[in-house]
Amino acid sequence: MYARRKHLYFAMMGLCIGLFVLAWAVVRLWSVPAAVAMCVVAMVIPPVAAIVANRRGPEDRWWDDPSGDARSDEWWDELDGKKRRRP
Repeated sequence: MYARRKHLYFAMMGLCIGLFVLAWAVVRLWSVPAAVAMCVVAMVIPPVAAIVANRRGPEDRWWDDPSGDARSDEWWDELDGKKRRRP
């Protein structure tokens, strides 16, 4: 799931860079308003890409969900102050 989100993020960011380059290298020769519109669309893509890349999937572990590994869960509980460390 993480790999798919990462690929989608990089595809969206590549599209963003492509729109900027295409707008000012090619499209501006024919229509400056169209180039500006392309840049406005490209400006919206990075926040959307960040949201897509950082959303939690249904099978992703949330920060306080137990992982199933008792030793790891005990360590995280100790860091969170939920349990006291045994001497």
